[in-house]
Amino acid sequence: MKLRDRLRYWFDRTMDRGTPALIGWLGLCSALMILVVTVLVVLLTNTDTEENGGWAGVAWMSLLRTLDPGTMGADKGSALFLSLMLFVTIGGIFVVSALIGVLTTGLEKQIDKLRKGRSRLIERGHTIVLGWSDQVFTVISELVKANQGERSCVVVLAGQDKVDMEQQIRARIPEAGRTRVICRSGNPLNRADLELVSPDTAKAIIVLPRAGADADIDIMKTLLLLNNRTWRPRRPHVVTAVQNSENLAAARLAGGESALVIDADDIAVRLVVQSHRQAGLSTVCTDLLDFAGNELYLRTEPSLIGRTFGEAVHAYELGVPIGLRTADGQTLVNPDGKTLIEAGDQVIVLAEDDLLIRPTAKQPPIREEAVVEACGRTARPDRTLLIGWNARGAKIIDLLDRLVEPGSVVVIAAPRRPDEAMNAARAGLSVHHKPCRPTSRASLERLDLGSYQHIVVLADDDVEPCHADDRTLVTLLHLRDIEERLGDPFSIVTEMNDDQNREVAQVTKADDFIVSSRLISLLLTQLSENRHLHGVFAALFDPSGSEIYLKPAPSYVPAGARVNFATVLESARRRGESAIGYRLHDHSQEAPTYGVRLNPPKDTDLVLEAHDSVIVLAES
Repeated sequence: MKLRDRLRYWFDRTMDRGTPALIGWLGLCSALMILVVTVLVVLLTNTDTEENGGWAGVAWMSLLRTLDPGTMGADKGSALFLSLMLFVTIGGIFVVSALIGVLTTGLEKQIDKLRKGRSRLIERGHTIVLGWSDQVFTVISELVKANQGERSCVVVLAGQDKVDMEQQIRARIPEAGRTRVICRSGNPLNRADLELVSPDTAKAIIVLPRAGADADIDIMKTLLLLNNRTWRPRRPHVVTAVQNSENLAAARLAGGESALVIDADDIAVRLVVQSHRQAGLSTVCTDLLDFAGNELYLRTEPSLIGRTFGEAVHAYELGVPIGLRTADGQTLVNPDGKTLIEAGDQVIVLAEDDLLIRPTAKQPPIREEAVVEACGRTARPDRTLLIGWNARGAKIIDLLDRLVEPGSVVVIAAPRRPDEAMNAARAGLSVHHKPCRPTSRASLERLDLGSYQHIVVLADDDVEPCHADDRTLVTLLHLRDIEERLGDPFSIVTEMNDDQNREVAQVTKADDFIVSSRLISLLLTQLSENRHLHGVFAALFDPSGSEIYLKPAPSYVPAGARVNFATVLESARRRGESAIGYRLHDHSQEAPTYGVRLNPPKDTDLVLEAHDSVIVLAES
């Protein structure tokens, strides 16, 4: 290989080093030009050299003219000296111009790199959100509320443009308080990109499922990546949700013991089934899960050691105990009133703020004459109409089969016959199908809607979520108009994909809206702040134990009687239940509470009418 080729290759290698190499070459060219001119002046113009301070003065003059062409205007001397100064000035113009161009290009590259969010994060105690979907806005909004009184940091790593992510977050969450939201562009499935968000020093990591059929595959790959990583000094707890119940076991195996993986599909199914018989349940769950109102806290209370859980019900002035977390980590929701509180146990308290949870020796008076004795309720078979069909339909019917009375009927009104639900053996539930187009008024009227007690409208998952909500809104409008003509004979519960559409749908006056994606986002955020609440929420959503029920208020206190909430608490306690609030029927369509009030003051008078409900934790 020729020397020329070797030199060219060496030069190309230095140029590959970027802006610093270019600046170095320009500096070398300037030095060589100044050196050549200085030597020529010293050798050819003795008089001019002596008048300008010798070779050092000439070199200094050449440097100034290279950097500032205007300096030459005051030069004096021989024609040769002035020609050499003109040469170094013109050369300096080219060098400086090239330097400015190089610096500008290099600066633009650095700005573009920062814009792409590829710089490494240096934070501590931050919460990392991996992935991008509509759920990210709910998660960030709740984290802002959770850390409202202190400085905090939320970092989002997703395969989106950094600036676009920041603009969308600012548009949806204009006020972030003292919480800084930082975005980084990268693939959460890539180990190198994961290092950009400083996972070693994070407090918690939330892995958000993306939209699409293969969302669980990305979740499991991310969990594997996190589980096989070497953590220094400690591993933050990881929370995520799978969309398909069949993937739950595999996801938990991929995440390891420290990861909390919840079954989003199963929770959505349970909410639909429970809400279709007790309107307002989704609002209660939302209030329990978000950080805006009442929250669940774990409190160690030495003053309650040795007392029973039944005695602890009235122990707090501004809080309602709902269960215990024992010293060995077992979670008991609505335990037997005779359960003793032992050393190391924590009381699970529903309160507006942990600073307000204070034991009190003064108990509001209980009005014994207003306490209604428990009496058995006769359960009857009912008829339920499922309008539409999706992947959760078969699971909804399976769960209904376990909960409803024998002889109950479910009719599926959908364009096609769902064989997976029709052919399964049922214990006490008969399932039928009627062809129906959910958005057709004539098709709905042929269903004999007045013969049903409950109607559930399922979101269509074969179309885009926004379009599915639009179709649901049309169905709800038809149902509401038909119901008004029939005299309000049935309840309506519907699925929604976007919580913003719930406000639009209020005109339909549906009894309840299930926005499962929002509830899952709220649950993930709660667990990221306190992983010990996982056992509490798992117990609340488990049908084998105590669940949330909205029961008729007259079962606890006389309708129309003026009582305080302490009396309602006592009435529920005597039948082995934990009252946590009430729902006013006349305010059920008023946002944002929809008539639900959790943890009301115990000593404030209230009047519950026949159509109002008491919200309790009970086994049935």
